[in-house]
Amino acid sequence: MSEEQQPEWWRHAVIYQVYVRSFADGDGDGVGDLPGITARLPHLVDLGVDALWITPFSPSPQHDHGYDVADYRGVDPLFGSLDDADALLERAHALGLRVVVDLVPNHTSEDHAWFRAALAAEPGSPERGRYLFRDGRGPDGAEPPNNWQSVFGGPSWSRVDDGQWYLHLFDSSQPDLDWRNPEIGDEFASVLRFWLDRGVDGFRVDVAHGLYKEESLRDQELPASAAGRSVDEVRQEAMVERTAIDEPMWDQPEVHDVYRRWRGILDSYDGDRMDVAEAWTQTPASMARFVRSDEMNQTFNFAWLLAPWSAEAFAEVVRSTFAALEDVHADPTWVLSNHDVVRHPSRYAALADGTVDPAVGLARSRAATLTMLALPGSSYLYQGEELGLPEVDVPPEARQDPAWTRGYDDGPGRDGCRVPIPWSGDAPPYGFGPGAGQPWLPQPAGWASLTVEAQRADPTSTYSFYRRALAARRALPPASAVEIEVDGDELRLHRPGLTVALNCGATDAPLPMGEVVVASGHVDAVLPPHTAVWVEPRHH
Repeated sequence: MSEEQQPEWWRHAVIYQVYVRSFADGDGDGVGDLPGITARLPHLVDLGVDALWITPFSPSPQHDHGYDVADYRGVDPLFGSLDDADALLERAHALGLRVVVDLVPNHTSEDHAWFRAALAAEPGSPERGRYLFRDGRGPDGAEPPNNWQSVFGGPSWSRVDDGQWYLHLFDSSQPDLDWRNPEIGDEFASVLRFWLDRGVDGFRVDVAHGLYKEESLRDQELPASAAGRSVDEVRQEAMVERTAIDEPMWDQPEVHDVYRRWRGILDSYDGDRMDVAEAWTQTPASMARFVRSDEMNQTFNFAWLLAPWSAEAFAEVVRSTFAALEDVHADPTWVLSNHDVVRHPSRYAALADGTVDPAVGLARSRAATLTMLALPGSSYLYQGEELGLPEVDVPPEARQDPAWTRGYDDGPGRDGCRVPIPWSGDAPPYGFGPGAGQPWLPQPAGWASLTVEAQRADPTSTYSFYRRALAARRALPPASAVEIEVDGDELRLHRPGLTVALNCGATDAPLPMGEVVVASGHVDAVLPPHTAVWVEPRHH
């Protein structure tokens, strides 16, 4: 196949998410940084991934760990410098890795120069016109302009000294931009070019479905069942149940014009530059609209992550995903964990009878991962899942997630999936950096057997399994679809030259005929519970 005929690199890539604070610490302050990532890039090459996506590292007060950006064209001193970013890009490219960076266009930090200028300016001024400032309701304007709730809980409006209110769909320190103002679109086109000129290969676009709000900013109409519950909880439940709820703040049609403009910018650069949407859409059809031929290259498919442990549930995700993408001729993405959700070994450890079994959770997580890696399209891995890391019960006094510290979350927050990963040694910080103490989030005392160093030496470890699975994936012949078969608790996927079997049941299932390529656990004459296998048909 000539270079001109090669498909774009991102269509079937394995992309590894680096949560910058928690991957590797280069300077010993207990917080991960860009030099730390650069030093650990050989780990990603050895693992067998194609690219890394790095969470935000721009200047920020860190109220939401970088998703509150104060300057889109710099590097926060906590993480290094622009020179460090350039060095990371150069080293990654030399090792054959692509680099995707996070872009946060829905909102800025309250410390951004634009918002500081807006607070200093008068109502109705051009400075306020970059954000969504409105007068309040009620005789003295003391009530919020509408009933919208923040994703983090509570009202999505905060009042300033002169009586106006500003919209923040997330934390009050993250004011939403008004994308109906042309200045906003021009600014982000410039930001894209700034990073593309430095050599980044793509962008993960945060809250890609949220840039435009319905122009009237009308009240949201929620069902009676939503009373007393967070809107985010109601929304995720609706996504799982495939029911629609009223959302005047999300997924407005005008957002697609933004991504058409961005596609033109990306396509003007050499090297198959790409973007991927974090778009929590309500249906597969609305997901597909983001990846029409002249818009974004990819969008995260959270349906696989949200599916329960069930052969039929997984099958339905695969069916609906390919059906939705067929008309727009786009390739799917698949993901099981990220920095916002409970790690999948712990999710799968919760059994139907109400008990929790970590060994079952790990077995299921490996099986789900192996099944996912056989699906055509791109797979996104979250740092530490190659080590089988579980969710950590971070002590309340050590938690730093604003969803917890600001009282927005009845649960423990998201810190449990963000604990720095262990590299070596038998005690914290497990080689995370040159410092001797605990990193920014404390690591458990019992992680010695989970370090990269320990697992590299163990052919039965989760790390060794990931290496085998990723090597097998690279050897697969191309495929654009799969045939799906469900027999009770067993899911079988067929692609050219390969059958994938996943046993979601509690008893042994038949093993497909053929040569085992890779398995998520020990297989013999049968396929045990909580196990997946790839099988090649025997050739006579």
